[in-house]
Amino acid sequence: MTREGKQVFTLMIAASFASTIGGLPFNALPILLGSLADSFELTLQQTGMLGSVCFSGYFIGTLASVFVIERICWRKLTIICAFGAISALVCSSFASVEWQAPLWALVGFFAALMTCLGLRIMGQMANKERALGLRQGVELSVTALVLFILPAFITIQFGFQGTALALSAVILILSTSVFLLPSNNQQIANMQVKSGDELNGEPTSAQTEATAPKDEATKNPIKYIDPIVWCALAAFFVFGAGNIGLWAFLERIGNSLELAPAEMGTVFAVLKLLGGGAALVIALVGERLGLRWPYALVLLVITFGLVLLWRADSFITFALGAWIWEVGFTWGCVYQTAAVARLDPKGRGIMLIPTAFALSSMVGPGLAGQLFELGYAWLLLWAFGSSIVAALLFAGPLTKGLRQKNSTETDESSATWPVTVQNVSLADKA
Repeated sequence: MTREGKQVFTLMIAASFASTIGGLPFNALPILLGSLADSFELTLQQTGMLGSVCFSGYFIGTLASVFVIERICWRKLTIICAFGAISALVCSSFASVEWQAPLWALVGFFAALMTCLGLRIMGQMANKERALGLRQGVELSVTALVLFILPAFITIQFGFQGTALALSAVILILSTSVFLLPSNNQQIANMQVKSGDELNGEPTSAQTEATAPKDEATKNPIKYIDPIVWCALAAFFVFGAGNIGLWAFLERIGNSLELAPAEMGTVFAVLKLLGGGAALVIALVGERLGLRWPYALVLLVITFGLVLLWRADSFITFALGAWIWEVGFTWGCVYQTAAVARLDPKGRGIMLIPTAFALSSMVGPGLAGQLFELGYAWLLLWAFGSSIVAALLFAGPLTKGLRQKNSTETDESSATWPVTVQNVSLADKA
């Protein structure tokens, strides 16, 4: 690897750490909600609605990112968001129950900006599968360490207050990646030119965007997104709503089985390690599975995990079910994100992935709380149904739509030519 290539790799690692700041509130959601519910004696519905409030703030943050990220230095934005998230968590650890909702909304808001920034940077890499897989792998690996430490050593001793303060410390450590982040998109383009990180000698998406004129579609990107991209985002929303609802109450399922705190910590730590490993596998496999088979594989793995969770009556069966489900969920998120990126080569759609994720996170925990009161089998059934719908849409009409787009884009200008060639090769493999 050349010196410039190492700089690009370092940039991707730094962007992954910055994105992890945004992913921590979601990935630590079961521990945070569980400890908060125990501290304030909240009902299941109140707990679920508080999770939905957090992701309402996250949703607003994703919308704000469209206007903020291109107008503020990315390093300054990272510092602002890290400080805002830390301040909200610290205040939450000392505040009464009445103040938890607005404070959690603030945590979600700043987390969303960091997630969008990470995707913004990774979306400009020439090899999107490698970049997105690396980002997800780093994020989940860090989360695995956090989830191993929090339940077993922090939450059991200090409750919600200690958990929130510990999470603030982790965000502070991750924010030191700001010194390795680029200030804007032009720096990414310059790095990739020097490192030769291009496709067949043509410009990468970062290089093209840095030099392209700001037309009307650039000034108002949402207005010019193709309908098929909106359909893909809707499918991602359905997939997320069911599985995020399950994730929010996974700790409660384990609690109903009377698992010890140390056992719970082991489950979540290994779960995120497996998720990180699963994402890194995608970084290695890339596009080799084509367009249809990944979704069949995702559905198969998720189904197996859900069946084990349904039949769980001990630590072993619960852990195996949660771990297998996490692998499928991670693969589903990465492959669906890559599909959105291929459907919209200009990169507008991928910026709305966190928005779809936020919407599903707003709906998921709230509905999950109501279903859980009927019995957690209903929650597992909902996650299964949402996974089926997403798999059918992505493997069916969305794949067909991508092939049609490929047939009409092969003669376009060199600004989109590298991505078009990549899409054609994928379609041929399907």
